[in-house]
Amino acid sequence: MHVDIEPKILYFGTSVVLISTLNEDGTPNLAPMSSAWWLNRSCMLGLSSKSQTVMNLLREGECVLNLPSVDLIPAIDSLTLLTGRDPVPDSKAARGYRFEPDKFGVSMLTPVPSRIVGAPRVQQCPVHLEAKLVNAHPFEEPSSLVALEVRIEKIHVEQALTMTGHPDYVDPSKWNPMMMNFCEYFGLSGPLSASKLAPVFGPGTAT
Repeated sequence: MHVDIEPKILYFGTSVVLISTLNEDGTPNLAPMSSAWWLNRSCMLGLSSKSQTVMNLLREGECVLNLPSVDLIPAIDSLTLLTGRDPVPDSKAARGYRFEPDKFGVSMLTPVPSRIVGAPRVQQCPVHLEAKLVNAHPFEEPSSLVALEVRIEKIHVEQALTMTGHPDYVDPSKWNPMMMNFCEYFGLSGPLSASKLAPVFGPGTAT
């Protein structure tokens, strides 16, 4: 039996992403988010246009998408109500946000140089995706949301996650990404069965 509901947000679960960008003065900014999806070498990021991350991305045209595993929940939580915007936008201040210029320090995460973008990677994250901005797609008014399309240019993965005999593949049994499912953190429960969808249809295909 199905029932009609009116949830405050349509949010059925996506991976958590730590986005690192460069501020106008060259210092790094770090922000967690969880409205992202990938297709081939592209990624769409859903963010508020009032955020420092969006301002940095639009100005610099690049970022790093760092994918945390479940052991980094404390670090993510330490960043949740921080913003790189100064002054803090009224809408964020009303929700308890405060300005913090040193997000790497607060979260005790370690910046490491990227290869092709200026923003640093997060050493503790098992996956780093260096990306370039392709386009920005504003949502309908009066929303401040924007969808940012980025292209993945360089991929870094912890060697321990790669598949034996296939160094360009990630072994899913070794990778436990942090997921956001209806505003709660989840890991993966483990494999249930082999997927018939991926090998038959390929990415982005539906019938």
